[in-house]
Amino acid sequence: MDMETKKPYMVVTMIQLIYAIMFLISKAVFNDGMNTFVFVFYRQAFATIFLAPLAFFFERKSAPPLSFVTFIKIFMLSLFGVTLSLDLNGIALSYTSATLASATTASLPAITFFLALFLGMETLKVKSIQGTAKLVGITVCMGGVVTLALYKGPVLKLPVCSHLYHHRNIPGHVSGRSTSWLKGCVLMVTSNILWGLWLVLQGRVIKFYPSKLYFTTLHCLLSSIQSFVIAIAFERDISAWKLGWNLRLVAVIYCGFIVTGVAYYLQSWVIEKRGPVFLSMFTPMSLVFTLLSSSILLCEIIRLGSILGGLLLIIGLYCVLWGKSREQKNRGDEKTNTHKETNVACNEVKVVIS
Repeated sequence: MDMETKKPYMVVTMIQLIYAIMFLISKAVFNDGMNTFVFVFYRQAFATIFLAPLAFFFERKSAPPLSFVTFIKIFMLSLFGVTLSLDLNGIALSYTSATLASATTASLPAITFFLALFLGMETLKVKSIQGTAKLVGITVCMGGVVTLALYKGPVLKLPVCSHLYHHRNIPGHVSGRSTSWLKGCVLMVTSNILWGLWLVLQGRVIKFYPSKLYFTTLHCLLSSIQSFVIAIAFERDISAWKLGWNLRLVAVIYCGFIVTGVAYYLQSWVIEKRGPVFLSMFTPMSLVFTLLSSSILLCEIIRLGSILGGLLLIIGLYCVLWGKSREQKNRGDEKTNTHKETNVACNEVKVVIS
């Protein structure tokens, strides 16, 4: 395998590592007491600062005029798909763990497909093997979500994290903790549903405003304003807004610059080179990175329920991806056969005429 062939694999691994670090660093600052709404505001503000000069430099002349109707659509997409999604994700992460956040995010392609199916933008032929695979995948993903929410199971003692179990008193069944975990799971799933809805609907909006960089920058700008209004309503203490030279500053800069800027660009590059299915197939890597790192760095206790739920989500994801890729392959074969039949018919007509 030459370097050119290896490059997409290296880049997609880097993307998943970036996301794993995002989950870890976000959970760390929330554990340290940072307000989740303030964090989302700073994250979106830093992303806007990063993207605005790039959008101005690269798409200043090519960007089409923005109509009022399109602006309202982008505003609503930003509100539900970005601002509320990130706010709910932050609250859920403070209630649960980085591992759960990574596991539910890994199932996002399956959630997106379900929403597209619900909105009539995707088809599901149950009698075909592809349709059956997609239906099974959605069902298994739902089973994974239920497992993560309702079943904790025994603690898994990883060899590299043995120091955690000697110095920490692990609670068995504590009602308050169970309620918080369930609440966090519900919020995490809701956040991913809003994110999936944003992915589905933005395709329609971007047809009317095809400048992708301007489109993304406007999303971040509007989300910054929206998240500021929400944050100021919930957090009036000035000291909670101070960043300082600490992990909080590193977290918002990382999420604003590296995740929004670098990771999004790398994702576009991978999709262009190998397609969206190739990118989606590597999302479980983020779960593996987060699982090990959160145990070692954040001292999170890993339970069997998190592993089983994550595995079900991954299995469901691959079922949906396999059905989708098989369906696309069949469509391509049908188009090729139709094209060949058309060429044969044209040649026969030419022979008759001559």
